[in-house]
Amino acid sequence: MAPDEPTAEGLTEEAAASGKVAEAAERELPDVPALAAIVGPYPSTSWVVADDEWVVSVDAAEYHDLVATAKDGGFNMFIDLCGVDYFRRDPRFEVVLTLVDTATPMRLRVRAGVAGDQPEIVTVSDLFPGANFYEREAYDLFGIDFPGHPDLSRILLPDEWEGHPLRKDYDVGSVPIQFKESHKVQ
Repeated sequence: MAPDEPTAEGLTEEAAASGKVAEAAERELPDVPALAAIVGPYPSTSWVVADDEWVVSVDAAEYHDLVATAKDGGFNMFIDLCGVDYFRRDPRFEVVLTLVDTATPMRLRVRAGVAGDQPEIVTVSDLFPGANFYEREAYDLFGIDFPGHPDLSRILLPDEWEGHPLRKDYDVGSVPIQFKESHKVQ
């Protein structure tokens, strides 16, 4: 068997050799074999199974690997990626990625928390080229950095713009309003 072929448990030999199988066996995996194969190798995951969508939460350190596993597991269509600012929660930011398995059709939503002090998470544009522009948007509006991205630059705002306007602590500014003195009726 090749090192990247899944075993009977849906895990690769590489994951089995790294000891992730033992960690996965200690926790209860989903009843759905395809979802168990995706989340099994990653001990930080939690999930919710709905009728037409699976929602998986994962640590930022395991995000790229989980997305690669999902792609290998049949979730081959990239739909969306966005950032969320929870402001008073730790981790402050979250990157939400939506994939579709076109054969079933089933949706997979991957949520990964990103620290607020230095928001960064590895790019998935190497796996899904369409994520390129979505990651640039999250960078532009939230300030989330995507190491490994081929061209992480602003996409909506001018290059000289300061700050990231969708952050909840972004100063909205003000425009001074000048009122004319009203004519007093005497």
